[in-house]
Amino acid sequence: MKGDSGLKLRMDPEANRDRHSDPPMAQEPSTPIPLFASSFGEAIFSIRKATSGDVDRILDCLRDAFSEFDESYTPAAFLDTVLTPSSLQDRLQNMVVFVATNNAGEIVGSVACNNSALVGHIRGMSVRSEWQGAGVAAHLLASVESELRDRNCSLISLGTTLPLRRAMRFYERHGFTQSGVVSDFFGMPLYEYVKAIRP
Repeated sequence: MKGDSGLKLRMDPEANRDRHSDPPMAQEPSTPIPLFASSFGEAIFSIRKATSGDVDRILDCLRDAFSEFDESYTPAAFLDTVLTPSSLQDRLQNMVVFVATNNAGEIVGSVACNNSALVGHIRGMSVRSEWQGAGVAAHLLASVESELRDRNCSLISLGTTLPLRRAMRFYERHGFTQSGVVSDFFGMPLYEYVKAIRP
């Protein structure tokens, strides 16, 4: 997905009935993504690249998406997940951040990516609780994959934790597999997932 001209998608009512299809959680596609009918009064979400003016709304989205996991994380791991204004500004400077916004301008999802040589990395996939199951995470993921293909990456990696089992299932459905690498994430095991892509 190239640019940030505002791809608009309607929520899928069937997907919304299954809140387990997204993690607590788009560069514009070469072909349009279809519109979906909504059971929420034709609610629409758009995918675009974030700007520094989005900081407060991204932080609010992250806090909403991960609030249920507060007690499952170490304090340092949780803070690194939901970020601070300073750490989010650093992310915006060092990574490409995509946001999903609803038709009222509220940020309902976000994700970031960068790359080192031919390996891309995804961080911070989040979708507000009331929008989980609406396809937001899938379109955000498609966006970062498109961005990383444009950078000639052949592999994408990400890390996730055991409390985020719903996210693990989401990534597995979208072609990611565990690499077997487990690292320390502020006192918690962090499981690496990888996916091969074609530039």
